[in-house]
Amino acid sequence: MKAFPLMALLLAVGAHAAEPQDRAVRNYNVYCVQCHGVNRDGNGINSRDMAVKPRDHTDTKAMGDTPDELLFKAIKGGGLAVGKSVLMPRWDGVMSDEEIGELVGYLRIVSKTATK
Repeated sequence: MKAFPLMALLLAVGAHAAEPQDRAVRNYNVYCVQCHGVNRDGNGINSRDMAVKPRDHTDTKAMGDTPDELLFKAIKGGGLAVGKSVLMPRWDGVMSDEEIGELVGYLRIVSKTATK
């Protein structure tokens, strides 16, 4: 299966990323990639079975129109917290607010958007 070696590579790259991205990359690879994909484009392995396609984090326009506070709230409280898909889990019991903030910053890098 090709997904496993690619995941191992992404985890290795994440382990060498500069602060504060290292933990954010690792958390994305562990918690988000299954739905949002290794290319961060919403085409994760689970997405084919979902009625609502996961957010494409590489979409500069859509991500640029989304404030940091909304991204933070979606990650922390899940899709229901922001009126989105019930399939987006809440991560507040898994990641700290600091880690969620780092992930929001990482999404800005992935999407090539400025902090909003």
